[in-house]
Amino acid sequence: MKKKLLLLFVPLLLLLSACLNDPVQDDLLNYSNTEIPKVSELEIQAVEAYDSVSGANYTDDFTMYDTLVDEVIPQYREFIEELEKIEVETDELRALHEDYIKAANTQYNAFAKIVSALEKQDPELIVEANVMLDEARKGMRKYASDIKKLAKEHKVTFEKGEGL
Repeated sequence: MKKKLLLLFVPLLLLLSACLNDPVQDDLLNYSNTEIPKVSELEIQAVEAYDSVSGANYTDDFTMYDTLVDEVIPQYREFIEELEKIEVETDELRALHEDYIKAANTQYNAFAKIVSALEKQDPELIVEANVMLDEARKGMRKYASDIKKLAKEHKVTFEKGEGL
C-alpha cells in the first residue's frame, strides 16, 4: 500500500513543481543577467563617444562627423546586430525586447541623420535628428520602466546598480 501511495505522490509533486516554475521569471533572469550584459558595453561605448562630441562637448562639425562615422555608428550598428540576436522565450519579455530594438534603431537612424546633416550642412536635418534622439530616449525610458514592472510582477529584484 505504501508503494502505491508513494507512486501517486511523486507525479503529484512533479506536477506541482512545474506549476511553481515561472517561465517569465526564468526568461527575465537569463535576459538581465546573461544576455543584456553581453551587448550593453557596445551601447555604452557608442553613446559615450557621441556624448564626447555633442552638447556641451561639441567643438566643431569635423570632429563630430569623424566620431560619428568612425566610432559611434559602427559600434551602435554592432550593438543592434547583437541585440537582435538575443532570443527571448516568453511573449511578455519578447514584446519589451522588441521595444528596446525599436528605440535603439531610432537612435541609430538619428546618428545617421546627423552625419547626413553635417555632410549637407543642413540645420533642418539636425532638428529632425534631435527629435529622433528624443523619441529614442523616451522609448528606452519606457522599456526600462516596463522591464522593472515585469520584474516586479514576476518577483525578480535587481540589486542596487544592477538591472536594465
